[in-house]
Amino acid sequence: MEHFSAHESFHLSRSLATVREVEQALQRSQLDLVLVIPAGLNDSLLRREQPVIQVLVDGTYSTTALLAAGYAEALAASFGTAPKASLRLETRVWYNPSLKSVNYVVPGLYAVILLAFPPLLTALGIVREKESGTIQSIFASPLTSSEFIFGKLVPYSLIALLQMLIVVAFGYFWFGVPFRGSVVFLLAAGLIYVLCTVGIGLLVSTVTHTQLTAMLLALIVTLMPSFLFSGLLFPIFTMPALLQLYAAIFPGRYFVDISRGIALKGTGIDIVWLQVLVLAIYTLAVFFLASRRLKKKVA
Repeated sequence: MEHFSAHESFHLSRSLATVREVEQALQRSQLDLVLVIPAGLNDSLLRREQPVIQVLVDGTYSTTALLAAGYAEALAASFGTAPKASLRLETRVWYNPSLKSVNYVVPGLYAVILLAFPPLLTALGIVREKESGTIQSIFASPLTSSEFIFGKLVPYSLIALLQMLIVVAFGYFWFGVPFRGSVVFLLAAGLIYVLCTVGIGLLVSTVTHTQLTAMLLALIVTLMPSFLFSGLLFPIFTMPALLQLYAAIFPGRYFVDISRGIALKGTGIDIVWLQVLVLAIYTLAVFFLASRRLKKKVA
């Protein structure tokens, strides 16, 4: 244990006593690597045997998993220079045994696509009504701003949800990405996320007056952050602390954790409840702000 924790590449986070604790820690992405030390290890070393120690690696991020497994193998090999004995390392990669990058990129795309396109389409649709003047009939109607916003949320959300189903189907049948969780839970969490992303588009439409401005603003607040700060390509924990705080204000990073957890690890609400709660609060906040920004006018 000390041989591994003394290396700069590893940090001893905690000691786990049961298999259940190991499973929960890896499912929650709290650990990247687990070192399983068998009973009687010291006695085997004193007898100059070659005891087997097991390394469990979270394969969600293939690049990180490869680095962790490589460092572990190197440390196990260097232990053989000690006067006691050498170690044999047995490496097991969980959740993405083949370490294919497509297995973590595609589930991340669920979040990125839903954050990039639905807000853009929604913002352009509302602003187009402003430019053509048809929105004035809404202002003259007895509808409240909340009812108008909610009415716009529903159809765009259903379209975005259908879009997510298509992406999930393509990932599973075309790219062969495993899906170990509940489709129903993914759709339920996806519905909350879709409402959030469409709400962002509605919020953008309330502060812009031309389609060009709406398109540019929607791209700035959705498309660019969805690629850079959602965890799609770069793990959030590898970013500087300031950028990690910046990434925390974008809803995409939370749904990336949810979609990858459901697809690769089969996680349920007991594991990702915090991410779901954050998305729900985010959705309510966006809906509230969009309703407040939309000022009713009588034609």
